[in-house]
Amino acid sequence: MTQDGATHSDDAAAVTMPRTIRPVAMVTGASAGIGAAFAEALAARGYDLVLTARREERLAALAARLAADHDAACLVLPADLADPQAPQALMRAVAEAGWRVDMLVNNAGYAVPGDYADSLWLAQRDFMTVMVTAVAELSHLCLPGMIARGRGQILNIASLAAFLPGAPGSTQYGAAKAWMLRFSEALSQELRGSGVTVSAICPGFTYSEFHDITGSRETVARLPRWLWMDAQAVARQGIDAALAGRPVVVTGRVNRIIALAFRLMPAALATALVARASGRFRRRQSGSGPPPSA
Repeated sequence: MTQDGATHSDDAAAVTMPRTIRPVAMVTGASAGIGAAFAEALAARGYDLVLTARREERLAALAARLAADHDAACLVLPADLADPQAPQALMRAVAEAGWRVDMLVNNAGYAVPGDYADSLWLAQRDFMTVMVTAVAELSHLCLPGMIARGRGQILNIASLAAFLPGAPGSTQYGAAKAWMLRFSEALSQELRGSGVTVSAICPGFTYSEFHDITGSRETVARLPRWLWMDAQAVARQGIDAALAGRPVVVTGRVNRIIALAFRLMPAALATALVARASGRFRRRQSGSGPPPSA
């Protein structure tokens, strides 16, 4: 794990220190897609950033751009959240650098395509470590400081899939996102009156590297354009909702209509619709691991 800064001079090191007048946001999976969009939007709003993902070179390039465009100080901490030790190591590095976390954006995520029985258990285990365990642990580690300061936000990037029946061919994805939604709702209630808020941000189809990694780009490209949002719009709506203290946010009018429709329709019909759509768009051969942004 390294701090951003190409040189070792005292002046260069000072640039990476957080400024007490600016809040600090930690974004996981920040190297691309929705994570990078959140980092960009937060920097534009006056945040300094703790950026973490597996690809250090991507993080360094993002940090340089945010510094140039928004005068944002950035702490770059490459990490693989599939490693059970990563959350503790990340928070130690943040503390040792003299930083704090005022907003945590739990964005790192991916999908393991293909039938569950045909996939490697290691891939499924790592998926749950990134998507569930790391989210819970990072939140647990950040909360004491936020509560002590009487302010803070946790943004968990869930999905429209949290409102739908589980999809064949992406077996644990919807389950993990549904867990994230319920976790966020419960934690939000626990923290009422503390000054700390928790929000589950639920986007639908979003233009990013996600579909390239799962090998579904060509297939999902046939979906109508009105189903899609860009990552920048998701980030803007997510941050607005989190700062307003809204516990659950479905981004985009179309996605809100879909979520409501699936809540109201009979369970058997919802399951049949998702199974049919999955047969067309989601079933793929098993992957061997997470995408680079995880």
